[in-house]
Amino acid sequence: MRLHNLPSEFQEALPILEKIKQAGFEAYFVGGSVRDAILGRSIHDVDIASSSYPEETKAIFPRTIDVGIEHGTVLVLEEEGEYEITTFRTEDVYVDYRRPSQVSFVRSLEEDLKRRDFTVNAFALDDQAQIIDKFDGMQDLKNKTLRAVGRAAERFNEDALRIMRGFRFAASLDFAIEEATFEAMKETAPLLEKISIERIFIEFDKLLLAKSWRRGMEALIASKAYNYLPDMREKAAQLSQLLASLSDDFVFRTSEQAWALLIVYLEIGNVKSFLKDWKTSNEFQRTVLKLVDIYQLRLQGEVTKQVCYRYGKDLLYLVEEVRHAQGLAVAYEQIETLDQTLTIHDKHEIVVKGGDLMKSFQLKPGPLLGQLLTEVELAIVEGDLANEVVAIMAFLKEKIDNE
Repeated sequence: MRLHNLPSEFQEALPILEKIKQAGFEAYFVGGSVRDAILGRSIHDVDIASSSYPEETKAIFPRTIDVGIEHGTVLVLEEEGEYEITTFRTEDVYVDYRRPSQVSFVRSLEEDLKRRDFTVNAFALDDQAQIIDKFDGMQDLKNKTLRAVGRAAERFNEDALRIMRGFRFAASLDFAIEEATFEAMKETAPLLEKISIERIFIEFDKLLLAKSWRRGMEALIASKAYNYLPDMREKAAQLSQLLASLSDDFVFRTSEQAWALLIVYLEIGNVKSFLKDWKTSNEFQRTVLKLVDIYQLRLQGEVTKQVCYRYGKDLLYLVEEVRHAQGLAVAYEQIETLDQTLTIHDKHEIVVKGGDLMKSFQLKPGPLLGQLLTEVELAIVEGDLANEVVAIMAFLKEKIDNE
């Protein structure tokens, strides 16, 4: 079968394939980018596989970088862009359910494709736009089915992260997982405890942000693989309630929004500890903590000026989107109105600083100075005090005189 509409990303990379072929080797586009091109989806990374060994690839191109040469990957720098060229390879036994103990370079495309995870990721595409499909991936695409290449249990024992990738692909492609593949995922799910949590987070995060995230979550729940994820053991009921609480068409807009709601439904007591277990960044943790706080505040009542100032309009909107999907009352207009009435949106916008107070009122650094600055901030936010030097100084003089 021929791909009739070759995406521009492939067209731009064709000179790379042609140079490798001119040198007497085979070269193909491979993997998920080929799948997405067949499905008419946007393409992200263009992966190229070649029969040329790394040193042979380096001899073809004048500018290269050894980004993963021990695994057969060379980064080629050309005017058209940067491309990773990986030698056809087979892999020996996996010592830690993630990395092969040894990689062997081969000249056979089919041998290389055999080691890939799912049939819909095992396509190759040549420079004439001919699709090479060794494992009936086209039929699986037609049937919207996710099926492992070869023996499913072997694929997941080789690399247990493929279990999470399977859930993620079910969500991003809106595909059903083939029965034997799903049974193997259930059987090997305990191996997820041996995989780095950073890699699992990436896959789970992509699942949550996918348009058909429900499908991926339903598969995750049905497989009981959640039992091997941080702080999720025996949380099937909570995960199912998350699905049931939201409208069918709801899609998360940001990672932070998704994880905040996940935390709410998992009934996590120590949010920061949970996010640390998932090895997330400090910035990510701060934003998710704020969203969880806002969610709880909104369950208790309406948005106030102080809440609007403290958390900001953008984060408040993310929570309102969730509330709308839950069938709860929303306050978009109220938030917009409150935001417009704020004279400051950050304490750094206050025209008087701590040094000014120390100089004018002979104050020293300490609790009193901090308390006065906080009172100024709150008064300005509430609209009881103008953000002007004279007004603030008069306000503070009265406070200090009455101490």
